[in-house]
Amino acid sequence: MGDCQTVADSKRRFFAAYPRVIPGLYRRVVDELLVELHLLSCQQGFQADALFSLGLTQVFDNFTKGFQPEDRREDLFEALCVATSLSTEVMRRQASELTNGISPHGEKEISSWLEARGEGAPEPLKQVLQQATRADFHYSRLHAVGLIALIQDLSGGNDQEPEAIRKRAASVGEQMGLQQEKLDKDMGLYASNLEKMAQAVEMMEETVASVKRRRERQSSVSETPIT
Repeated sequence: MGDCQTVADSKRRFFAAYPRVIPGLYRRVVDELLVELHLLSCQQGFQADALFSLGLTQVFDNFTKGFQPEDRREDLFEALCVATSLSTEVMRRQASELTNGISPHGEKEISSWLEARGEGAPEPLKQVLQQATRADFHYSRLHAVGLIALIQDLSGGNDQEPEAIRKRAASVGEQMGLQQEKLDKDMGLYASNLEKMAQAVEMMEETVASVKRRRERQSSVSETPIT
């Protein structure tokens, strides 16, 4: 993905693309993603395939829920991609093509495609399988998240028990040749961190609402005429 520069270089590109203050709750998420994407861009065997793209967009979308102002979320994603030589348009498109290509099918069909090494599979999945079997394939935790998102999409709102989803996603990943131990660890961490982030966002929203109510009460009291 080109010559590897330093993390500082990627951070400079990011802040040039997004020269705004990032709320504290999301600053760590953005920083960790930025460093991770930078390090991946330095790996010779790394390619941003459709499964990776799905994982990246899921992580970003899920961990920036509640970001304000809402209309700047995509600007933030754009800055992360620009800073690490990725394309927002390509990431979104690849993720969409993968889910749209697989949604009409089921896990049994996916399993048969995996056993046949991609024969008969939709093109996005076929490319993912080709990538995963390369000798220099570089695995990322975002591949694990992509698998979870894929199984959730196939579930169509049914059987959304997180543990069941992770087991089914891990099974598909194992058929693809991904290491089970890494998948289990990364999927577990993702689920745990997602829960913590959801709780933090809820707490932040409750705090903001509480402050707003207090200010409204104070304003009401100050406007009440003295008789």
